[in-house]
Amino acid sequence: MMINFKKEIVQTKDGSNTIFLPEINEHYHSHHGAIQESKHVFILNGLDYFKNVKDLKILEIGFGTGLNALLTYLYSQNKSIFYNGIEAFPLEMDLYSSLNFSTLIENLKVEIIEKIQLSEWNKEIEISPTFTLFKTNQKIQEYTLNNEMYDLIYFDAFGPRVQAEMWSNEILNKMYNSLKKGGIFVTYCAKGQVKRDLKAQGFFVETLEGPPGKREMTRAIKM
Repeated sequence: MMINFKKEIVQTKDGSNTIFLPEINEHYHSHHGAIQESKHVFILNGLDYFKNVKDLKILEIGFGTGLNALLTYLYSQNKSIFYNGIEAFPLEMDLYSSLNFSTLIENLKVEIIEKIQLSEWNKEIEISPTFTLFKTNQKIQEYTLNNEMYDLIYFDAFGPRVQAEMWSNEILNKMYNSLKKGGIFVTYCAKGQVKRDLKAQGFFVETLEGPPGKREMTRAIKM
């Protein structure tokens, strides 16, 4: 449903741009700071959980602007990463050029940003010898995930207010089954019902400090 909505480029409080959908009053990232939100939720409380693990498989639900993939690439240079980003409604190519990540993310080369954002869909792309990207253009409801394949899930779908179907027990069960034992699921969302549903799937659920502008976030571990 998102593909036909008008998309506006807006600047967030940390200076980084994101995309705003005025028809549903929803941002792709926090208006308090796109880059700082992604770093806090998905890097600090996701990727860093595996700081001593050298070989990781990561699944992202909601590839969007590619920001989480860019930061993962930057902060995982001592690891071997397979990164599967799933997005039902990819951005139009011209929107990527309006995002200003290249001027704000230190040590991330423009050619790497372009390679990640503009790479072909539904095909494995070697971004570097240690980072393989597979962007999937499909609805997660229709995509078959292998059981116990991933170490880490970045769940970055639009919130339950906008996309309640993405937070259903069916989807959360799919996430649980696709994780290896000891794998984790991280999301900016901290709604009580979501946490209860995660627990019902078998996750051990942690409520963590949220990024700037948000009190809490959620991390769930497959025990």
